Amino acid sequence: MLSTLSQKGPLTKRIFLKNASKTSCRALKQRLDSGDTVNMEDESILVLASVLKDFLQNIEGGIFTASLLDKWLRILDDGKPEETITATRRLLDKLPKANADLLKHLFGALHNIEHHSAFNHMTSYNLAQCIAPSLLGPPNATSSHLQEDLTKMVSLVQFLLENRLQLWGEDTPPLWGGRAATPDEVTTGRLESTRMMVAVIYTNPQGQYEAKCPSTTGRRTCLSTIFEVPEEQEWP
Repeated sequence: MLSTLSQKGPLTKRIFLKNASKTSCRALKQRLDSGDTVNMEDESILVLASVLKDFLQNIEGGIFTASLLDKWLRILDDGKPEETITATRRLLDKLPKANADLLKHLFGALHNIEHHSAFNHMTSYNLAQCIAPSLLGPPNATSSHLQEDLTKMVSLVQFLLENRLQLWGEDTPPLWGGRAATPDEVTTGRLESTRMMVAVIYTNPQGQYEAKCPSTTGRRTCLSTIFEVPEEQEWP
């Protein structure tokens, strides 16, 4: 799931902000809970983002663990940036390995999305606003400091995201098999692929005659234009 989000998330505007279909989210969670093999590439990116947040929120004790949560929420209260980085590393070392590994890869994916914020509008603050409620763990209706804790968690998530390289370094083993395509590559068609088939559907038959096809070998119909884009050829 993180692999797919890291690849497609940077090219999805306002990911984590847009609502996904509740029915689709429920169906995916049921398939995952039942142990079915799920091809994440076939799932809606918005559904994956929603299900991931739900998963994070329902980790028993929270990803930061119940015993360390207060220390995590107070970590930004005092100290210089260098001291805060050092204190954060100490807390990371105290987490169970599974929690620490998940945090490392989660913030790797978030960093990849934030790196393209000029295109997708997901700055570190916007991502923190979206993810923070899930990282607090299961909702605690008895907490008298819920809003205060949420505000601190937003600041914590933003801090972790903006200091990811200092905390985890650049040698984080990737969960995915390659880098995400950039918005410029999508615009110009410079994708790492040999050939692709493209079908352009028009709302009216006349539209096909006004379209420009990058290949003279295109085959046109009254409903669509179908053409192949040869290797190394760019979109107009």
